[in-house]
Amino acid sequence: MGKGGENYGKRDGSGSRPSDKEIYPAWAKDVDQCLKKYDVHKDFGLSSDKVEKQRRIYGLNELEKHDGPSIWSLILEQFNDTLVRILLAAAVISFVLAWYDGDEGGEMEITAFVEPLVIFLILIVNAAVGVWQENNAEKALEALKEIQSEHAAVIREGKKISSLPAKDLVPGDIVELRVGDKIPADMRVLSLISSTVRVEQGSLTGESEAVNKTNKAVPEDTDIQGKRCMVFAGTTVVNGNCICLVTQTGMNTEIGKVHSQIHSASQNDDDTPLKKKLNEFGEVLTAIIGVICALVWLINVRYFLTWDYVNGWPSNFKFSFEKCTYYFEIAVALAVAAIPEGLPAVITTCLALGTRKMAQKNALVRKLPSVETLGCTTVICSDKTGTLTTNQMAVAKLVAMGPRADITRTFKVEGTTYNPVDGRIHDWPTGGMDANLQTIAKIAAVCNDAGVAESGHHHVATGMPTEAALKVMVEKMGLPKQCADTSLGSTDVLRCCQQWNNIARRIATLEFDRDRKSMGVIVRSDSGNSLLVKGAVENLLERSSYVQLLDGSVVKMDQSSKDLILRSLHEMSTAALRCLGFAYKKEIAEFDTYDGDEDHPAHKLLLNPSNYSSIESDLIFVGLVGLRDPPREEVHSAIEDCRAAGIRVMVITGDNKNTAEAICREIGVFGPQEDISLKSLTGKEFMGLCDQKRHLRQSGGLLFSRAEPRHKQEIVRLLKEDGEVVAMTGDGVNDAPALKLADIGIAMGIAGTEVAKEASDMVLADDNFSTIVSAVGEGRSIYDNMKAFIRYMISSNIGEVASIFLTAALGIPEGLIPVQLLWVNLVTDGPPATALGFNPPDKDIMKKPPRRSDDSLISAWILFRYLVIGIYVGLATVGVFVIWYTHGSFMGIDLSKDGHTLLTYSQLSNWGHCSSWEGFTVSPFTAGAQVFSFDNPCDYFQAGKVKAMTLSLSVLVAIEMFNSLNALSEDGSLLTMPPWVNPWLLLAMSVSFGLHFLIMYVPFLAQVFAIVPLSLNEWLLVLAVAFPVILIDEILKFVGRCTSGSRQSNAIKSLKLKSD
Repeated sequence: MGKGGENYGKRDGSGSRPSDKEIYPAWAKDVDQCLKKYDVHKDFGLSSDKVEKQRRIYGLNELEKHDGPSIWSLILEQFNDTLVRILLAAAVISFVLAWYDGDEGGEMEITAFVEPLVIFLILIVNAAVGVWQENNAEKALEALKEIQSEHAAVIREGKKISSLPAKDLVPGDIVELRVGDKIPADMRVLSLISSTVRVEQGSLTGESEAVNKTNKAVPEDTDIQGKRCMVFAGTTVVNGNCICLVTQTGMNTEIGKVHSQIHSASQNDDDTPLKKKLNEFGEVLTAIIGVICALVWLINVRYFLTWDYVNGWPSNFKFSFEKCTYYFEIAVALAVAAIPEGLPAVITTCLALGTRKMAQKNALVRKLPSVETLGCTTVICSDKTGTLTTNQMAVAKLVAMGPRADITRTFKVEGTTYNPVDGRIHDWPTGGMDANLQTIAKIAAVCNDAGVAESGHHHVATGMPTEAALKVMVEKMGLPKQCADTSLGSTDVLRCCQQWNNIARRIATLEFDRDRKSMGVIVRSDSGNSLLVKGAVENLLERSSYVQLLDGSVVKMDQSSKDLILRSLHEMSTAALRCLGFAYKKEIAEFDTYDGDEDHPAHKLLLNPSNYSSIESDLIFVGLVGLRDPPREEVHSAIEDCRAAGIRVMVITGDNKNTAEAICREIGVFGPQEDISLKSLTGKEFMGLCDQKRHLRQSGGLLFSRAEPRHKQEIVRLLKEDGEVVAMTGDGVNDAPALKLADIGIAMGIAGTEVAKEASDMVLADDNFSTIVSAVGEGRSIYDNMKAFIRYMISSNIGEVASIFLTAALGIPEGLIPVQLLWVNLVTDGPPATALGFNPPDKDIMKKPPRRSDDSLISAWILFRYLVIGIYVGLATVGVFVIWYTHGSFMGIDLSKDGHTLLTYSQLSNWGHCSSWEGFTVSPFTAGAQVFSFDNPCDYFQAGKVKAMTLSLSVLVAIEMFNSLNALSEDGSLLTMPPWVNPWLLLAMSVSFGLHFLIMYVPFLAQVFAIVPLSLNEWLLVLAVAFPVILIDEILKFVGRCTSGSRQSNAIKSLKLKSD
């Protein structure tokens, strides 16, 4: 494919088919050379033998079907996660222990099986969600196949086959293309049947307008946009007919290369920044759990393994399998306590809520993790056409003639859409339209084949966008008073244009062609026949002998008036405006009596386009307009928001350099006077740089014009390698590979192709760049809230670990059993953690720089804070257990009313030796309506610990509810951010307490969770022990606020060192 496409073949060539380096550069060869290369005659086509020979070499003209990963590999992939593997191990061990305990029968059998079954259920649901998301990955490739042509008109063996299946095409086939055809393969244009052929190929190349095709060769190193003699598979003929030669089929076409790139990008899906952090956290957690489990065993080894010393050497070893199993269960409980089982469910819920918020802002999220990824976006790579601009041509300037030939008048035209009431014309004459402006309006309205119609809340164009923009301008100009027609309804979108068409009825058309670069129409009006012409300004000036002045008078065009018009043209061209001129001719002798009748002598002149230039001579020039695809009004402020938020904007477009630079200056990517010689490159220039990453590291905005799909993909790849989190926008087929490769691919909902949408993570319902910026703000808010509930859940788990560790270290009976810990982690903690996802965003959220993808989820200071909180949770839960056994009252709260027996701490910590205590007895005690009595006093430490366990569990639940209030803000006090700023959190706390009451006061559930009802005094004790967690964290937050300045400066220094 020449130098513009060489790298494709190196990357994508497969099998026995020819790679791109062997591809014949048909665009650089003349027609005869191409026909000779493929050994074919234009009028005869290929013979059957040659077709079979070519098919054996090149295969069918269709895109390959890549087999996606099997369902089993997808399922196994879901368990490739450290936290999940720990959970799985804990569930298996719990199940084995439950099975072992079940051999003894009894009530505890039900309780023991609850824990492993619940963990298994969590893992199954998590795997199912993951498989469902992965299974959608290949849909972009299927959507790509939908845009392929199904049939083609082919000449073979001298006969025309009008509807040959497109998959049967081979290189060397001769194909006839007509207006409306979808092009079936990459082809070389051999000859034009009509005067012009235009192809809409923007979805593949990124160009904003349909492209005129020719059969003339171009240089071999021309980029894809410059290959004017080539037509590409999947694009559409919008005007004209031509004969073409098939040069590439199937995977060797440009669209085939895009297909390969999408497949390649889909194989390289990286984890989201949050997933990476959670994986790192899981690995650390695994090490911590291993160390703590080992410590628990070492501390308690004396209980299940004893020995005597004989002559200084250990002997007479005694091993208790029952006690070994008991402490093994404690180790399992430790693993369950350390893992935040509810975290996956809460993250999914929070992301799902985030998608709803974003949908309200016109950002439709297709993949849940992309919500969080948006929050740490550091670079937005945006397409220009349709994203930063409206993708609707609009007139920006109108230049009319003045009262003298050496004076022109310039009018600024507002509006960025096809809606005629969108904007107005500045400095418009108050006394109505003069004769010169009326002539401009008439030519723009009548010498025009486009239309504009309402479609829902939008106005859409039919025909050429530039012509539609001219009709919108005519509507803004209005009608002269003498031409007003009350018969036309005020609701007609193009009422002024209709009126001009009634005044000047078209009877013949001189079609546009690439040589004279103009279009003309012969019209009949009350004053007779006349010729109206519009086209390239320079070409019209060459054929114009006169100029019309403001009052309608006509004077000879001299060099000064011509230079004046050319200066206006130069000013508009340098501002990247596309210029069209208007002219007319009053005296058209041959057509004075022509009325469209084919028998009229003048009709023969119209049948030969070579006559058009002579007909369009001695014209009267009246004015010119500058058109453009205007930037969206809100984009400039969105770019400013990005700059304030520390997000760099890079514009990557297939459009030409001058147009793209002008738009970038206007929307604020570049400053008005900024030197952009090093910041604006074509895709080809960028690929030729020695140090591409250095170019991408420049501060401020960057522009890449004339970019091909591989350029976009390479830019995204390099940015990701440099540690950037990249959001890529696009709407065309050419954008799909980069959308797939980016951290978050954003497709256009209105103008986007299905290929782009399926390859994306998010779809913009309004195709608006500013929607991305608001979505980034929402993503940041969601991430902050996720950090809040992750900190909350992890701090709670640290407390549970501390509780179990202290229990084992002190040698007291187990205060919390695994099923209770699982209930707290999954159910009780779930509602507050989810509610933290509703925290209001910080007011300055888009004034902060984006977090780096390697920023730690939990900083050293936050970890220290939650270690302090966790230690307090452990002390409180173990402490209340010890208080119930050893104290009849605490802080003035009477605990003796239930009649339980008080012990010394020494007795409690040596409960395993209870059977050797002489005269040890215990009294019955009450819990709600139940009475607990003991035939064996030692059962007081097992079945009798139910009240103390209930107190420990209740303290744990209460502390975690208070701790959720601490998580409202990382450093903000509850005095400045009170609980009612998030009413959902207060509701969630009520729900969690309600669930705790449910399992405590419903007998069946109380039996499952091994707890009993508490009295009012006992609840007062719970609250008294739990409440200090708020005071402790307030002190820590105060210290954090006082030292935050020094921590931030240290972080900035380390960042600078990293970048250096």
